[in-house]
Amino acid sequence: MLTEKLLLHVLMVLAPVLSYGFFFERKYFSSFPYLWGALQSICAAFCIIFAYHDGGLFWDLRYAPLILAFLYGGKISGGMVLGTILVCRAAYGGEALVFALLGIVLAALIPFLLSGIFMDYHPYKRVKMAMITGIWPIVVQIFILLSFTAYSSEINSSLMDTIFRLLTFGIIQVLGIGTAARLNELIIERSLMKKEIQKAEKLNTMGELAASIAHEVRNPLTVVKGFLQLMQKDDKDQRHPYIPLVLSELGRAEVIINDYLNFAKPEFKQLEHFSLAQILSDVCVLLNALAVKQGVELKREGAAEALLLTDRNQLRQALVNVIKNAIEATPSGGTVTVSLSLSGDQAVVSIADTGKGMTPEQLSRIGTLFYTTKDKGTGLGTTVSVKIIESMQGKISFKSEPGKGTEVTLKLPLHKKMNISY
Repeated sequence: MLTEKLLLHVLMVLAPVLSYGFFFERKYFSSFPYLWGALQSICAAFCIIFAYHDGGLFWDLRYAPLILAFLYGGKISGGMVLGTILVCRAAYGGEALVFALLGIVLAALIPFLLSGIFMDYHPYKRVKMAMITGIWPIVVQIFILLSFTAYSSEINSSLMDTIFRLLTFGIIQVLGIGTAARLNELIIERSLMKKEIQKAEKLNTMGELAASIAHEVRNPLTVVKGFLQLMQKDDKDQRHPYIPLVLSELGRAEVIINDYLNFAKPEFKQLEHFSLAQILSDVCVLLNALAVKQGVELKREGAAEALLLTDRNQLRQALVNVIKNAIEATPSGGTVTVSLSLSGDQAVVSIADTGKGMTPEQLSRIGTLFYTTKDKGTGLGTTVSVKIIESMQGKISFKSEPGKGTEVTLKLPLHKKMNISY
């Protein structure tokens, strides 16, 4: 009878997850902590109301929604469920009320401590952590049971039978939490997948647009620029002092158009073997003048040698964009550190600055079209850099914290030359 009742409670535990996923599939659980907490509180209340009473104990899965609320919804959601369980259990009263309330508080301790770091882990690891956390209330219940037995001096033969039931109850609870956690991860994964699909559609549309208009716009710009250069040569008396400014702005327009073209489809015109360390040194020398002008120290670290096979100029452009952004984001007196290391069959380039950093919301939008944290800029530079690195079968990631700076990590596949002798 106990097993059947607990399996019914498993369905109660799954109900909030399915309801949330159906009505709010585009939002994380932590986005609506009060809603998530309310759903889990209702679940916990139903578990207590429909508990199986046997041997002077209440058998239910009240701790499953408590754990899920803390881990996936945060401290607000978990606090709501904890309060609901305490109130419901207090309403039942009983001789062991104090011990029961103490056990509920202790059972919430581990989920409370994990709530701040839980979502930072990999999805599969989160499921395992949730299941392991489900063991903690069992340990607490056994401890409380033994304490109450010692306090009441009523040690009898049914104690071991109760502990055995606790173990059976624990297995069902852990499996129930694991199932609910897995469903949570599927909802999160589906939400992320929809965002990626929408992002890919926007990028594809923008790429097609860039490819169709870039050549048409660049041709008349080239003609205008050519005639202005001829006028500048003939203007020996400098009767037209604004020509250099116009040429400068035309050059800037050409750079933006080239960025659109690279975004649409990076062209690797010349594949060659070269040293990544040498490219980094060249880029640092090139941008050192900008760093000095901004009052920023540009440091180059790491003596690793990495041989790549790709388009040198495209990679140089991506590195210039990323390092230039780091310099511009760093206040006077700050430092930008460019380091190179090896990790397996990959070269790892790290560009870390001591700038103002970014919020999680800003960080999530980095690399998207037309988004920039700078006052001036189109946001295309970072997008193009991401596109170039990904086209080279590499990966680029961003890590930032407000007030502490930003770190950009580029991982590029190494190329090893084979020396064959006959």
